[in-house]
Amino acid sequence: MSWKGILQTSVDIYKTHNVPATYTAGHPIGIIAVDLVYPKLPGNVANATTYDFPVLYKKVNFDIELLFVGAKEIEAEIIAAAKELEAEGVRAIIGACGYFAHFQRQVAEAVNVPVFLSSLCQIPLIKLGLKPSQKIAVFAASGENLNDTLLRKVGVDINDCVIHNIGNLESFAPIRWGKTQLDNERLTRDLAETAQRLVSENQDIGAILLECSDLPPYASDIQRATGLPVFDFITLINWVEQAVVQKRYFGYF
Repeated sequence: MSWKGILQTSVDIYKTHNVPATYTAGHPIGIIAVDLVYPKLPGNVANATTYDFPVLYKKVNFDIELLFVGAKEIEAEIIAAAKELEAEGVRAIIGACGYFAHFQRQVAEAVNVPVFLSSLCQIPLIKLGLKPSQKIAVFAASGENLNDTLLRKVGVDINDCVIHNIGNLESFAPIRWGKTQLDNERLTRDLAETAQRLVSENQDIGAILLECSDLPPYASDIQRATGLPVFDFITLINWVEQAVVQKRYFGYF
């Protein structure tokens, strides 16, 4: 059996296993997360209770503003974190910020497991499911940095998108600027109202993509406010996990 095999039956378990020696095991998804201090509620990529499967985090230490602009000086640390996660047995690697897209190609080249560093990686697939005339609203934590140069790094045409900056929302400030008190009711309301207004003003929007890894907790409210499909980091991570840890189907026919 391959060391990446899946133990699904008693027969699988009671065999002789030959696997790499690591200090831990059983984490299908590895997540590179910037060391940031603010409330991380369930649904947040950096909150492990978000998932129905184990995840393994690897912390990187640099100013988030450097990630927003894709500073060359942080590339080596990101690649090193990815290599550590790979060595620890993860089957795929995610980045806990949409702006990790700056380093998507470099990290994918550096390791031998699938890499999807940004929620933005989903945009080409989302676009495929829409009418040619429809666009994708992208909620960005730092809208001024979500530009054509960044989007092209994950195969996205900016003309398919309506970029909306939510980083200037006062209720989002604790997340954007690293504060420890978050008025979650206010932020939920603000995001839902913002989405509703944006869709009302742009009738060609067919779906919403939440760039920021802190926004999945609000996806349900945004969907209720707009009636549109909402994609985020968790839709990406669940999709990747199912691909790298396939399970047998049981039922009847």
